[in-house]
Amino acid sequence: MGLYAVSAVFAAVTAATSTLLPHRAWGTLATIGYALAALAAAGQLLARRRRAGTPLAGLPARWAVTGFAWATTALLPVVAQSIQRAGGRTDRAQEEVIVVEHAGARLAEHGTPYLGHDAIAALPPGEQLLGYTPYQPGMALFGLPRAAADAWWTDARVWFALVTALALAAAVLTLRATAGPGAPRRDAAVLRAVQAATVLPVCALTLATGGDDLPVLAFCLLALALAAAGRPGRAGLAVGVAGALKLFAWPVAVVLVCWAVTRRAGLRTALGALGLPVLALLPVLLVDRDALVENVLRFPLGHGLVTSPAQSPFPGHLIASALPAGRVVAAALLVAVAVAIAVRLLRRPPRTAAATALICGYGLLAAILLMPSTRFGYLLYPIALLVTAPALALAERRPEVAP
Repeated sequence: MGLYAVSAVFAAVTAATSTLLPHRAWGTLATIGYALAALAAAGQLLARRRRAGTPLAGLPARWAVTGFAWATTALLPVVAQSIQRAGGRTDRAQEEVIVVEHAGARLAEHGTPYLGHDAIAALPPGEQLLGYTPYQPGMALFGLPRAAADAWWTDARVWFALVTALALAAAVLTLRATAGPGAPRRDAAVLRAVQAATVLPVCALTLATGGDDLPVLAFCLLALALAAAGRPGRAGLAVGVAGALKLFAWPVAVVLVCWAVTRRAGLRTALGALGLPVLALLPVLLVDRDALVENVLRFPLGHGLVTSPAQSPFPGHLIASALPAGRVVAAALLVAVAVAIAVRLLRRPPRTAAATALICGYGLLAAILLMPSTRFGYLLYPIALLVTAPALALAERRPEVAP
């Protein structure tokens, strides 16, 4: 009840004060959805106090409220903004949506989603930012529907939402497949993990207005669920798909491979976790290597023709902008965190999926806080990973023979 009530307040404030029009449109619809979910949760709380064990307050009913909340605060705004955008509204999508759709069109026409340095430089100054595609090649697949037809259902966010829902459903089924005396606690923990990845405002807002991070997160969670179920090969494939979409999944892939080594399945996991992203890069590398480097390396590192608009006031950004040689200081702190995590992995690699999720969650949180260019929305990664860890621990399938 508290989650939905606080989220309703956040959505109302966003609708009233945000300077981003897609965010304001999301807040208008999401406020109603969160408020109704809070009322439903309050009703469940009262029903449980009157009669313990009532089905109205049971886990299936809580799942129903969660599904309703996600439908009204994420899926409905996605459809509404996609329809309005197809009808001519130009203020119903963030830049990420346009970038991904342009990347899909270029992939279909030229075999690479990336523009080279000279092609970006030839664009008008106001369009050069949209000329960059700072994602892995797999992300362009979400833009292919718009390249084929101009309709509301070809909006990249619609496909982000569909793939996210399928990956999360697979993760839930995987975590709930094991039976045992701890099943009720596990199922409740799984519900909280799903709430963190769907109805939390940072996730619902991101999906409704931009959306590219949600499929990446969902495949990372699926990989960890498969790891908890003792399926390292499939876990590697799932996180490999995420890595083929965005660089944020690569640290998760590395930690997951370290986990797999403790199960004597390091090579099997690495083939998918690292092999799929490499396979995705090879075709575009052969088509235009310089364009790949310009978009995937130079631009994120701040060496492109324009700078990234990701300037949330986290410590790394404040250090980089306020201190002499601030970027060097922020980079040094990032390197120090990376070295610390590497030492931890070498000396004591994670032996459970829950420990893997915790390392990934805290590591990404530190990186997001210390990166000179970052977004508030990136916090959805560490939040979801950390909240999922208890569900992984309760669903963990231990190996029969210790390595």
